[in-house]
Amino acid sequence: MRAAIEAHLGSAQVSRVIYGAIIGLALVVALQDHPPDAVVVAGSIGATALAVSLAELYSDVIGAEARTHRRVDGAHLRSIAEQAGAVGFGVGFPAAFFVLAAVGAIELATAFTVAKWSGLGLIALYGYLGARLAGRSLSASIVHAVAVGLIGVVLIGLKALLH
Repeated sequence: MRAAIEAHLGSAQVSRVIYGAIIGLALVVALQDHPPDAVVVAGSIGATALAVSLAELYSDVIGAEARTHRRVDGAHLRSIAEQAGAVGFGVGFPAAFFVLAAVGAIELATAFTVAKWSGLGLIALYGYLGARLAGRSLSASIVHAVAVGLIGVVLIGLKALLH
């Protein structure tokens, strides 16, 4: 298990998952004040995950072709698609909580709370693990996790101030 985690953390997908998680967190925070039905929230998050993934795929393919003056081959396309999928995972991660709310396993308000704080936790966890794998001390890794977690805190805080 540790080897799989280290392999994931050593991949380009890490930055894409974090990027997606920030987008997902922003969407959850934006929908919270006037929340639609849980199914609509889950669908909105899923549709956003798909749209952002396809935008990542398209822009990376076009960018690669423009840089190299060649068509992207199959192996490179698969690599780009994996990275776009990682963004989609990050964006779509909170949808699971709204599916639970849609089937009555949790309340909608609870889904919003868990989605916000798990998104923040995911961002901070990646910060911590990345720092540890880079050889930082435990205390420096915690500081790093808190620093990157502040992205989510600022996002949540700004939304609270604006409403």
